[in-house]
Amino acid sequence: MKPSLPALTLTWLILLGLTLTGAGLGDGASPGLGLTLIVATITALKGGMVIEEFLEVSGARPGIRYPVRIFGLLVPLCMVLVHLYGPQIAQLTRLSGE
Repeated sequence: MKPSLPALTLTWLILLGLTLTGAGLGDGASPGLGLTLIVATITALKGGMVIEEFLEVSGARPGIRYPVRIFGLLVPLCMVLVHLYGPQIAQLTRLSGE
């Protein structure tokens, strides 16, 4: 079932609010795990809303629906992992043997 225009408009406004919140945090907050968790949560919320409301993945076959939803959760998880283990991840993903 296609979402109604008011539902899409509300979703868009929420996404706009979350984006402005993230921009405000990036402008004035000090870096750290707390900020990373907040930004990862905002990213997960925004990704979930886009996936469900605009991509309409709930009507897709499971072979499409589940990988897209998992991807939406993996991105914020990777943000936290890079914050916690950035140097180790960089070491593992180097291209040269320096």
